[in-house]
Amino acid sequence: MGVIAWIVLGLASGMVAKMLVPGRDSHGLIITTLIGIGGALLGGFLATQLFHIDSTQGFFNLSTWVTAIAGAAIVLFAFHQFEGRSKGRKSRRSGRRHGYSRR
Repeated sequence: MGVIAWIVLGLASGMVAKMLVPGRDSHGLIITTLIGIGGALLGGFLATQLFHIDSTQGFFNLSTWVTAIAGAAIVLFAFHQFEGRSKGRKSRRSGRRHGYSRR
């Protein structure tokens, strides 16, 4: 597949994964596309390693889309976990720095 096809596949799989994975969506179109492209790469790699399936047979092949969406959902879930941890640390630190108490 060409570069444009990977971008379109990443955008579409990222948007579908965004609908499937619960959580707060605080990122925009570019991050969704990057998560989708990363998920498509991860999904293709995992499908090849675990199931010995070549999921990059073509843009309109169902296995390409299923592995891309599954991979994007995994990457999006990991992104939400990482994002939640980093925001939790910032809020605790900023409260202590300014002398605020949570009691």
